[in-house]
Amino acid sequence: MSEIDEVLPKYLRISGHIRDRIERGELAPGAEVPSERELAAQWKVARPTAAKALNTLRQQGIVESRRGSGTYVVDQPGGPVMGERVPQYGSGYAEGAAVTVLEAAVVVGPAQIAEVLGLPRGSAVIMRKRLTGNGSGVTEIVTSWFAGDLAEVAPRLLRAERLSGGTLRYLESVTDRRVSYLRDRVSARLATADERRHLALARPAAVLVYQLTLHAADGAVIQLDEIVHPPDRWMFQQEHSSSS
Repeated sequence: MSEIDEVLPKYLRISGHIRDRIERGELAPGAEVPSERELAAQWKVARPTAAKALNTLRQQGIVESRRGSGTYVVDQPGGPVMGERVPQYGSGYAEGAAVTVLEAAVVVGPAQIAEVLGLPRGSAVIMRKRLTGNGSGVTEIVTSWFAGDLAEVAPRLLRAERLSGGTLRYLESVTDRRVSYLRDRVSARLATADERRHLALARPAAVLVYQLTLHAADGAVIQLDEIVHPPDRWMFQQEHSSSS
C-alpha cells in the first residue's frame, strides 16, 4: 500500500477497493456489492463508515441501491456517461493529433515513480516525454514510465518517434504482458519551469496532473502515464441519472 493510500480516510479506501473490483470486471454490471454489514466486518470499521463508502459510490453513479434488496453495480446504459475524459489509456492518440516526442531514454527513476512501478529506489526506468496538441496549439505534456528491463525487449520505447497505435499496443506485440485493470487519480499543483516553457504559461501557473497506471492481472504496473494539462481548460464532463 502506498503512503498516499495509507492517509486516505477509511471510507475512501473501501470505496476505491470496490471501484477497482468493478473496473477489473470482478463485479459486473448488475452484480451485488458487499453490504454495509459485510464491509464493516471485512474492514473492521463501524457501520456508518461502511455506509459512507457505499454512499460515495452511489454519488459517483457507480452503484445503486434497491429497496429491500441491496446495492448493485449500475448497468452501463443507466450508469454514468463519460462525455469527455483524458486520455485514452496506453498513450494512444488520434491519428490527426500532433505529437512531438521530446525525450525517450533510460534514466534513474524519481523516488515517487519507482514506488508506483514497484521498483527499488534508484532503479533504471524508461521515460518517454511527449507534447500533444491540435490546431490551437499544445494541449498537454505526457510522460510515460516503464521498468528499465523493457529496454532490451521493447527497444522502440527508446526512439524519439511516435509509436503508431500507442505504447501499449507496441508492448503487447513484443511481450506477453496484458492490461487487466487501470487505476487513475488527479491532482493540481504549480507548473515546473519546463512545463511553463512547453505550455507557454506565465509564472506562477497551476496545472492539472492526471496519473494513470495500467496493471497486469497480478497487480504489477505495466505502464505509468502522467499527463499535465494547462489551466483554463475543462477536462472532465460527466452525466448522472437523477436517481444517483
